Amino acid sequence: MFRDVTTLFSDPRGFRMAIDQMLHPYAGIQIDKVVGLEARGFILGGAIAHQLSLGFVPIRKAGKLPGKCISQDYKLEYGEAVMEIHDDALQPGEKVLMVDDLLATGGTAEAGIKLVEKLGAEVISCAFIIDLPELGGRKLLEKMGQDVSVLCDFSGM
Repeated sequence: MFRDVTTLFSDPRGFRMAIDQMLHPYAGIQIDKVVGLEARGFILGGAIAHQLSLGFVPIRKAGKLPGKCISQDYKLEYGEAVMEIHDDALQPGEKVLMVDDLLATGGTAEAGIKLVEKLGAEVISCAFIIDLPELGGRKLLEKMGQDVSVLCDFSGM
């Protein structure tokens, strides 16, 4: 079953509540940049970065960003893909909040974390609206030492 958050985005009150709730765990925690994973992570990440008065950094599929990039391969349920980030998007030591709409197998987030770390920055947490626990993404990220925050999960696909 496909889980979609675009109807949440179209509801002004629901969208605002989702952003506020995604921000809540990070009150008082130092964050230097917000990183969003393609594509709905751009919507959420941009809104969160705006609320925190921080810069936003996109991580995109290969070939979508202009300029010099670094890349990371990752596995999908149905194959492999490559994610990229600008090679100057983050500075060593910066604290990063990584954002996306859905956590499934965790492959995209894992690739994003590796890209952030290649630039010398640190992912302080990964925030999602939805977790699909049976697919194991949260366990993968936590095994990597990551803090994971989700607003809801859908068990029993």
